[in-house]
Amino acid sequence: MNVGIERDIAETLIGTEELQAKVTELGRQISEDYRGRNPLLICLLRGAVVFLSDLIRATDIPLEMDFMAISSYGDSTESSGVVRLMMDLKSNITGRDVLIVEDIVDTGHTLAYILDNLRTRRPADIKVCVLLSKPSRREAPVEVDYLGFEIPDKFVVGYGLDYAENYRNLPFIGVLKPELYK
Repeated sequence: MNVGIERDIAETLIGTEELQAKVTELGRQISEDYRGRNPLLICLLRGAVVFLSDLIRATDIPLEMDFMAISSYGDSTESSGVVRLMMDLKSNITGRDVLIVEDIVDTGHTLAYILDNLRTRRPADIKVCVLLSKPSRREAPVEVDYLGFEIPDKFVVGYGLDYAENYRNLPFIGVLKPELYK
């Protein structure tokens, strides 16, 4: 591991082995719940791509993937509250079983926006799989069907999550030292 970026981490919140065990568990549950169906997994770029990559390898069912890019943070550590669709799906989701794969739910505004947007496209079913949730920060009510971990209100990076596009390559979830972003 790159010692240069690891020294920026105040604490490891969720270690590599714990992450992989949870992703495997989620993959098994999704496989069981979607057995005999062909769900479309929609990855919210860019943070959820690492999670999605491991998650689909933990499943044993036919599935398809598509991607959306949403912006609500910019280079900040807190959501701006303004959600922008940067890249839309290529797939038609009408009549499809859809599973949104997201890295983290903070205020819930981004996920609420995505759910509202996708429901207008008339999927057969829409569920949500989230690696991390900060329930103490929730402002918009959103339902999560598959949850990895609830975490405290700390600014985390690693395993796809970033600060100003850095730290995504850490194999664990770590708390970034506050002096680096304040």
